[in-house]
Amino acid sequence: MSGTPETTEKAETTETPPPAEKSTNVRLAWVIGGGLLVALVLAGIVSNFASGSPDGLDSVLREGCTFDSNDEIVSGTCGAQGATEHDLGDSPLSDYSVKGVDNSFLSTGLSGVVGVLITLGIGYGLFVLLRSRNRVGSTDDHGG
Repeated sequence: MSGTPETTEKAETTETPPPAEKSTNVRLAWVIGGGLLVALVLAGIVSNFASGSPDGLDSVLREGCTFDSNDEIVSGTCGAQGATEHDLGDSPLSDYSVKGVDNSFLSTGLSGVVGVLITLGIGYGLFVLLRSRNRVGSTDDHGG
């Protein structure tokens, strides 16, 4: 094989990875796929069984007040008295549900799945962005 070092280097980088590297890539793909599946199942199904009781922050804000059946403050003094409606209260995924889906179980599950996919999409986008910035920076460091 005669050729300049540049053409030899290019030929080596386009070859298929060795079997051990392929095996590692396949295992990594299975781990990532399994993790994604678990996250989607937890978000889509298990999220429906979460407690409907107020969480710790809500409980602390409600201490000292008495609430009626409509969850309105009827007496007392507490941090919840100054609470206002959230700015994103009318968003498509507010209150752990999907607007327009009447089935509560399905709505909560879809909301969880969409949330997981959005979070993973943002994470993947940041990973790709930072990885590409790192590659650009590393070629500058080596004078190439």
